[in-house]
Amino acid sequence: MPELPEVEHAARILRTAVLGKTVRNLRVLHRAQRRHLPPRAIARLRGARITSVDRRGKHQLLSLSTGDTLVVHFRMTGDWLVDDAAVPVSKYVRVAIELDDGVRVSLVDPRALSTVTLHRDGSTLLPALGPDPTDPSLRVETLRDALSRRRVSIKVALLDQRVLAGVGNIYAAEALWLARIDPRAIASSLSRARQARLLDAIRAVLAKAQRRSAGRYREDGVGRFEVYDREGLPCSRCGTAIRRIVQAARSTYYCPFCQRR
Repeated sequence: MPELPEVEHAARILRTAVLGKTVRNLRVLHRAQRRHLPPRAIARLRGARITSVDRRGKHQLLSLSTGDTLVVHFRMTGDWLVDDAAVPVSKYVRVAIELDDGVRVSLVDPRALSTVTLHRDGSTLLPALGPDPTDPSLRVETLRDALSRRRVSIKVALLDQRVLAGVGNIYAAEALWLARIDPRAIASSLSRARQARLLDAIRAVLAKAQRRSAGRYREDGVGRFEVYDREGLPCSRCGTAIRRIVQAARSTYYCPFCQRR
């Protein structure tokens, strides 16, 4: 699943392609999207100007001159494709936004799990989300308060978007490795020092990913991660073989030496 760095990268591409332009048409090309964008919503979009593109957690929000908001969630494998509206659409395009300058922005998703929804008058109906970990005003006390109520493992707690919006399976594992914290440690048991170390680590791995991100699934991943998907390979810090366990039905990778309880 695309996480904060990949979604931020996508939002920047989208912002460059659509900002200030007018929607000439929107085409829904997969049945799964029709319940999210019925004909009346498409009619409302036509002629609207895109005034801003923002990211909230893993969601992208396109604000329109009508006061409405188009909300996009990539889910597992969604991504943007920017091309010419005159070119035939590619196989996995689910929604295509055609703009007044002839540019087309298409939501490409082989698994057809992504969603595009129109919310009227600025009511985005986003799920409850925690603060953005990249926000420089975020303090460790906020993270401490969120974790104090969670008697689950710290890795599982980090997957809860109400703790920190945008952190997912990959970067949670990477941050815990960098902070030298066992992913099985109970979230509420972490000391303030370890919480501070964890927040710093989350910011560091996200910043690193944003510097080099072109979308996680567009790269081979070689040399990109310290523990994720490296089961059996040596830890770059101590040489111990990386282990894999399952937490909340997701794979967790960690170093049993560097991340001892």
